[in-house]
Amino acid sequence: MCGIAGYVGEGRPEALAAMLPLLKHRGPDGEGLHVEPGVGLGMTRLAIIDAVGGRQPMANEDESVWLVHNGEIYNFRELRTRLEARGYAFRTRSDTEVLLRAYEAFGDACVEHLRGMFAFALWDRRRRRLLLARDRLGKKPLYYWRGHGLLLFASEIKAMLGHPAIGREVDADTLHHYLAFGYAPGDRSMFSAIDSLPPAHLALVDEAGIRTTCYWTPPSSPAARAEAVSEADAPRLVRQALADSVRLRLESDVPLGVFLSGGIDSSALVASMREVTGRRIATFTVGFGAAESSFDERPYARLVARRFETDHHEEILEPRVADVLPAIVHHFDEPFADSSAVATFAIAQATSRHVKVVLSGIGGDEAFAGYPRYLGLRLSQTYGRLPAPVRSLTRAAVSALARASEGGVDWGGRARRFVAAADRPLPDRYLAWTRFFGADDLRRLVTPDLGARFRLDVEARRRAVFATGDPADPVDSALRVDLATYLPDDLLVMADRMTMAHSLELRAPFCDHRLLELSLRIPSAVKLSRRRLKTLLKAAFADVLPPALLTRPKRGFRIPLARWLRTDLREAMEDLLSRDRVSARGLFAPAVVDAIKREHLDGRGGHADRLFTLMILELWMRQYLDGAATPPARSP
Repeated sequence: MCGIAGYVGEGRPEALAAMLPLLKHRGPDGEGLHVEPGVGLGMTRLAIIDAVGGRQPMANEDESVWLVHNGEIYNFRELRTRLEARGYAFRTRSDTEVLLRAYEAFGDACVEHLRGMFAFALWDRRRRRLLLARDRLGKKPLYYWRGHGLLLFASEIKAMLGHPAIGREVDADTLHHYLAFGYAPGDRSMFSAIDSLPPAHLALVDEAGIRTTCYWTPPSSPAARAEAVSEADAPRLVRQALADSVRLRLESDVPLGVFLSGGIDSSALVASMREVTGRRIATFTVGFGAAESSFDERPYARLVARRFETDHHEEILEPRVADVLPAIVHHFDEPFADSSAVATFAIAQATSRHVKVVLSGIGGDEAFAGYPRYLGLRLSQTYGRLPAPVRSLTRAAVSALARASEGGVDWGGRARRFVAAADRPLPDRYLAWTRFFGADDLRRLVTPDLGARFRLDVEARRRAVFATGDPADPVDSALRVDLATYLPDDLLVMADRMTMAHSLELRAPFCDHRLLELSLRIPSAVKLSRRRLKTLLKAAFADVLPPALLTRPKRGFRIPLARWLRTDLREAMEDLLSRDRVSARGLFAPAVVDAIKREHLDGRGGHADRLFTLMILELWMRQYLDGAATPPARSP
């Protein structure tokens, strides 16, 4: 695991050397540089496999190819055996050398042979070109900037912002996307000059410029139907595939553990680990104490820890969130409004004291239908067949009676969101359930000047992906939307930044591309029943998991944000969203922001996510726009 950076063109070695300290948290175990006329490659390393032999930048024998690589190639042993059979010799035990040889053997198509998480930059001296690549799901980040005869790239934006040619103008369309969904889209950044290489893409940089190509897409719905997995075979195949994915991700020369939330995903990971290894398993859980019992999953995590006899560790998250928000914003480089980042930051900090690698259940919800909104899609089809007067009465009753809850499951808030969008056609109703601020909300919130700068349809890509699903199965379409957007652009970004902030490597077995390809061949009716989420995954592990886990409602990795905004975070909210501050920024209507705050504080509306979105944006602007340089933020 590393931070990588570099340039092609009219760059300076000293500028590259200045970028690496800003990536040190991603790789505190060492760093390296390779510089030649017109090219510079650099890295900071978190040593996981072959600490001595895996140093980077790495070159082949005649130094015609140079590589810097962030991530892990999980199938490197099997791939090495294949390459040795073709005559390639190896000097190290590292997966980086396997990647280097794979390029020599297969060229740009080397990425098609990889199972892993990776972002890499490869300089081919003979062909005078740079190859940039990112893994299929976008687990590892890679940003780039080009101008003035120069291309810069880095694992994180902060490493690039010190370059004098790079400005900090905000990209209005990315800001629009952030306000709608809480995060930046996968191909852009909040800075108009800096782009993100999308997941499953290559970028070729040479004298002709830069060209990006996509090398992997999930199987389409017709193909999935043609190769559909039967309901009888699905549990066995899923369990086998997850065990294989976990087995590959246990490769490590340093201590390894598991984030155990007490939900079905992480519990299935622990069960799979027990199947494929006899080593002692370390598990890590975060809790909130008795005052926040509806968010606390420690009792369920303990059931799993006892069942599989793990070395179990618990961390209590105290409500000092205002103290850690600046550090969290610093590590994202962009505004990021998923409040689960707070809990992820806390558990990563605690876990890093014990291990350097951790497995996580991220991706299980998208692969095996774990969100209540999937059931909502089915319910909305029934709701849509009701007579219009009945729907109108239902909508009015829910709007008047359903109150937002501060507990772990906000049934009132879900009911209000459901009826507000259930009459809309597909995919509009599903997209409405995933937004923080809807289109009408934003028309009221933003100033005319900002609204005039919103040029792109932030829902366009989601609509296009939705259309690739099974026309007769909206849940299949919704799963594809989340696999293409929410998983890579929110959850995996959060996982990478919050763990790397503490020099901790996170691996996500549910995000193995072969496991995802299998899941897309399984009809959604097999993945979830009419009333229960993750029916298939629960069936696959029913014989080994504690029964209480199979019937408990989904909570998710959440914090009690709604209550904290009325208590521990209220002072921070009042400061960040004061009327004077909102007016001075000129982005939002102060009266609308005041109304959102007032309704939340009075308990008349659940606006926690919206308020947090605006708070994080203001905090980000203070850190990244108001000063001439990004200030270092220390973790408390």
